Amino acid sequence: MELTKNREKTAAYRERARKLVAQMTLEEKVTQTVHAAPAVERIGIKAYNWWNEALHGVARAGVATVFPQAIGLAATFDEDLVEQVAEAISTEGRAKFNMQQAAQDTGLYKGLTFWSPNVNIFRDPRWGRGHETFGEDPYLTSRMGVRFVQGIQGHDENYLKAAACAKHMAVHSGPEGIRHGFNAVVGKQDLYETYLPAFKACVQEGRVEAVMGAYNGVNGVPCCANSYLLEEILRKEWGFEGHVVSDCGAIADIHQFHHVTDIPAESAAMAMNGGCDLNCGDMFLYLKQAVEEGLVEESRLDEALVNLLTARMKLGVLDEKGENPYDAIPYSVVDSRPMQELNRNVAAASVVLLKNEGGLLPLRKSAIRTLGVIGPNANNRKALVGNYEGTASRYWTISEGLQEYLGDQVRVLFSEGCHLYRDKVEGLGEANDRMAEVKGVCALSDVVVVCLGLDASLEGEQGDANNEYGSGDKPDLNLPGLQEQVLRAAYDSGKPVVLVLLSGSALAVNWAQDHIPAILQGWYPGAQGGLALAELLFGERCPGGRLPVTFYRSSEELPDFADYCMEGRTYRYMKNQALYPFGYGLSYTSFAYTEVRAVSGRQEAGAVKEAAVIVREDGITIGARVKNTGAMAGAETVQVYVKICQEGTPNAQLKGIRKVFLSPGEEKEVSIHLPREAFGLYDGEGRFQVVPGMARVYVGGHGPDVRSEELTGQKVTELVVRI
Repeated sequence: MELTKNREKTAAYRERARKLVAQMTLEEKVTQTVHAAPAVERIGIKAYNWWNEALHGVARAGVATVFPQAIGLAATFDEDLVEQVAEAISTEGRAKFNMQQAAQDTGLYKGLTFWSPNVNIFRDPRWGRGHETFGEDPYLTSRMGVRFVQGIQGHDENYLKAAACAKHMAVHSGPEGIRHGFNAVVGKQDLYETYLPAFKACVQEGRVEAVMGAYNGVNGVPCCANSYLLEEILRKEWGFEGHVVSDCGAIADIHQFHHVTDIPAESAAMAMNGGCDLNCGDMFLYLKQAVEEGLVEESRLDEALVNLLTARMKLGVLDEKGENPYDAIPYSVVDSRPMQELNRNVAAASVVLLKNEGGLLPLRKSAIRTLGVIGPNANNRKALVGNYEGTASRYWTISEGLQEYLGDQVRVLFSEGCHLYRDKVEGLGEANDRMAEVKGVCALSDVVVVCLGLDASLEGEQGDANNEYGSGDKPDLNLPGLQEQVLRAAYDSGKPVVLVLLSGSALAVNWAQDHIPAILQGWYPGAQGGLALAELLFGERCPGGRLPVTFYRSSEELPDFADYCMEGRTYRYMKNQALYPFGYGLSYTSFAYTEVRAVSGRQEAGAVKEAAVIVREDGITIGARVKNTGAMAGAETVQVYVKICQEGTPNAQLKGIRKVFLSPGEEKEVSIHLPREAFGLYDGEGRFQVVPGMARVYVGGHGPDVRSEELTGQKVTELVVRI
C-alpha cells in the first residue's frame, strides 16, 4: 500500500513528530514555522527550506527539463501524460536534491516541497497567471491536478518522492495589481461548483501533502487566516491531514493591506488560529510574542509543528541517507535524452489546430524552396517557457526548430517583424521599422509562417511582468503592438500564411480566423517547443490538443474582471458563441463514432429521444466505438458532457475524457464511467443535490455547442437519461 493511503504508517510518523515537538523550546518551535527553517541540531533536525517550485519542471535551481507551461499540459486532455510529466519532474527534483545535499546546499529552491500545481480556475482570460493553471473547467482541472499530484508524490510504501501543493485556496484569479488586499465576494453555489472542486479532488483523490492559501480575502476574511476555508472545509469536510502553507508574504498582508489586524503578532495569530501551519515569509516569527500574550495556544503551535515534521518524515529528509529508495536517483537523469524526448512529445501533444482551410497543413518539404518565418515570437525564448521555469541546456525556438528540421533542403528566411508590444524594434528606430523586411521575406517565400502572441513579460504574476501593462494582467484580448499589421502584410503578399500563436491565454484573433487559412495555438511549449512545432507543421506529427479555455471574440462581452460571480463566464455559463470554444481542436486525420450508448446495470440505450437508462447509485457507463477514418495516425479526445434539464442550470459541462491513439483504419472501444455525482449540482447554500429529472449526455470529439459544430462540421451524439 502506497504511503498516501497507509494511515498506519502516517500515524507512526505523526507520533514520531509529536515526540520531537515535545523536546522543543517555544523559540525552537517558532523557527520551524517559517519557510527557511533552521536546524535544531540537539534533537537531530536538519535545516530545511520549504520553498520550491515545479509548475512545469523543477524551477529556479539551475538546469532541468522545461516542459510546456501548465495551460499547455491541460490542452493535451491526457491524464496519463500529465502524470508521466509530473513523475519526470519529481525524478529530476530528487536527483537535484541528492546532488545539492551532497554539497550541503539547503538554500532556497533546494527542497522537496514543490508548490505546484496551481488549480485555480482560469475564470477570466485577462488574468496574467492563468497560464499557470489547467484552464477554466473544474472537471478538467481536477483530473489534471490529481494526476499531477500523484506523479509528483509517487507510489512508494514508505516515502513521498516529493510533496505536491495545491494552490491557491481559494477564489483566486486576479486582478493581480490589487491581489494583496483584494476581497473576492462569492456565493456558496459558485464557491462549491467552480472554485473548490479541484482542491477537493487533489485532497481526497490525489492525497496532496500541502495546500497553499491565497493572498486575497474571501467574503471579508483573508484566505491564509480563513478558518471557514482551512478548517471547516479543508480539514473537517474533506478530511485533509497534510499541512497548510501561506502564499509568500500573505501573512503580512493581513495587517498591511487587508487591515483586519493592527500588528504583525496579531496577523500571525490570526493565520495560525485560522489553520495555516507554515509561513512563506517571516511573520510567524512573531508567534513567540503571540503565544506569550495569549493570542495563540501553544497546543495549536504544536499541532502545526506535527503537521510540518510529519511531512519531512514522509519525504525521508530526517532519516539517514540510504534508507529512502529515492536517495539512489543520480543527477545524470536531469535533462537526459529520455527527458528531452518526453518533453518534445508533450509539446507536440499540447498544440491545438484551430483552423486548416483547404488542408494547407501539413506542409510538404518537396513543395517549398523558401520558407518565411516572421514575427516577434518566431525566435523568442521567453515565449517557450512561460513563468516558474527552470533553465534548459538547449532551447529550440520556432525559427531554430524549422531550420534544424529542414536543414539544407529548404531556405529559411527570418524577420522579427515587430516588437512584441512596442511600435518599433530598435530603440532609436522609427515606428514599424521592420515592415520593409517583412514584405521582402514574404516576396521571396513560397509559404510564410507568422509567429505572434505573448510571453511572460506581458502576462504573469504581479512583479514578474516588466512592461507598460504593469500588473501582469492583460488590458484586453487583442494581439499587442503592431502584430496584426505584420499578419495583414503577410496576408497581402498573396502567399499561403500559417499563423502560430504562442500565448498562455485566449486571444481574440477574429481577423485571422476570417482571413488566414491555417492557425495553430502553441501555448508556451517548453524548451523543445520549436522542434515539436516544426514536426507538426510538416506532418511528422498529428495535432491532437484541445482548448482548455474559451477563446472569446472580445473582452467587451466579459463581466467586470473583479466580479467573481460565474454568470456569463466560461463555456459553462456564457450565452454568446465563442470564437473558438472550450474543448475544440482539429486534426490532420478524421474520426468516426459508432455504437454510442449509455449503460446502467442491465439497461442499455443508444441515441434515443426518450430516456431508457436510469442513473442509479453507481452511475452509468458511456460506451462508444471510435475509428480513425483518415490517412494519418492521430489522437482523438473523447469528451462526455452532461446537461441537467432544469431551468437555471449551467450549460452542458465536461464530465469525462479519454485520449485514444489510432492508426489509419484502426477502431477501439472506449468506455467512460460517469458517477452519480456527475448529474448533481450545488444549490445557493452550497449543498450538493442530485435532483430527479432528465439529463442530456453528449459524446464526441468536442462540446455540444453550435460553434464547435460549425468549425468541425460534425455533431456530437446525444443521449437522454433519467436521474
